[in-house]
Amino acid sequence: MADQRGRAGTVLVVDDDRTFLSTFRRELERRDWRVETADNAADAETVARTHHPTVIVLDVMLGDGNGIELIESLRKESPAVRIVMTTGHPTFSNAVEAMRLGAHHFVPKPCTVDRVLAAAAATPPGVKEVPVHASLAQSERAHIERVIASCRGNISEAARRLGMHRRSLQRKLRKHVPAVDA
Repeated sequence: MADQRGRAGTVLVVDDDRTFLSTFRRELERRDWRVETADNAADAETVARTHHPTVIVLDVMLGDGNGIELIESLRKESPAVRIVMTTGHPTFSNAVEAMRLGAHHFVPKPCTVDRVLAAAAATPPGVKEVPVHASLAQSERAHIERVIASCRGNISEAARRLGMHRRSLQRKLRKHVPAVDA
């Protein structure tokens, strides 16, 4: 994730709390990250389009909207971006919705820069990385596991999302297709 100058990459921090923005900017710059900030949804989309960050730290509650509603448009601008949601008022439903829309992790505030960077670098819970040269069977198995994880283990819901019958999914899971190792 390093750029030409040896920096770690670009982080976009989106939060309407100016103290949070300045603290995170200072701490990330100490760790050699290039930092961009935005304190509202419109600016966040503009900055993401201009700077193509590798990591976005996105607050759920913004003065002009909900950070969760930004996830899809931010991922459209930078598909490989790692989005870490933060909030001072975590709820299970917000975490599930954020992860469903493409956030990598959901970190409650107060949080440290180290915790957020660790969350950005980690593989989302319940998801295994697919090797670069994965076989078709490995890729299929990894996709199925991601869908099941997003459904919190509910096989019937996962089968609906995959467009197949529940029993067909269960047969696929029982096959001798090896699970992808992380």
